[in-house]
Amino acid sequence: MYTLSTLHQLRQRLGLADSDTADDARLLEALHTATAQIERAAERRFCPRRADVKHSITNSRELLLDDDLLELVALTNGDGSAIPTANALLLPPDGPAGALRLVGGSAFTWAETPVNAITVTGIWGWHDHWDEAWRGAADTVRDNPLAAGATILTVADADGADSMGEAPRFQVGQLLKIEDEYLWVLAVNPTTNVLTVQRGANGTTAAPHALNTPVSVYQPPADVAALALRRAAWLYKEPDNPAFAPDSLEEALASLRRLGVKA
Repeated sequence: MYTLSTLHQLRQRLGLADSDTADDARLLEALHTATAQIERAAERRFCPRRADVKHSITNSRELLLDDDLLELVALTNGDGSAIPTANALLLPPDGPAGALRLVGGSAFTWAETPVNAITVTGIWGWHDHWDEAWRGAADTVRDNPLAAGATILTVADADGADSMGEAPRFQVGQLLKIEDEYLWVLAVNPTTNVLTVQRGANGTTAAPHALNTPVSVYQPPADVAALALRRAAWLYKEPDNPAFAPDSLEEALASLRRLGVKA
């Protein structure tokens, strides 16, 4: 289970030093729980994932999507043929898509049944500024190469500043991107500049990466990340902190909730 904020960020909010690791298990549990509660209440995911999602045909030209689509990778028709992605317009065009409209003579068809006939391959999730969601870590792969099966990633400066001047650039709970692969940061050793990572995260495929390949860090929507920190801090200190009680989660999520659309 991923988190929408990092262990370092939660320590800062609680006034704990990074060297104070005695409660790390509780802090991470609070972050995981806060993320799950926020996404369940909003009925949408705020962290990108690659997936093949089946959809049923209700219109030969338009397809209502069952989730928020950030990027369309491939579109497979009900007869197994590929629909050119250039012939699929994302609606709305300026944000996470909730529907696809076909142009250029393409149409949705099926071989035996319209139910789950169309496969939409893409990057799914919700972000208000997807074009700015990945920030350069100001670091690169220092393994020569990073093998597909390796779970240890060596970098140049694990606790240095990133491309926006924020430090440490690598933190437990971050989602990284190296080429087309996503990786979760599980542990950071600033002395050896080594990250323990989960490879092929969120539906991507683990692959080898050459020396000096750039590393990017996912930036969740700012208001969602802030809400996750507030929620996690309350979960960690709930007996002593009534300022952000569970009831206020509904109000905070009102503008983030996904609205269903009937065909």
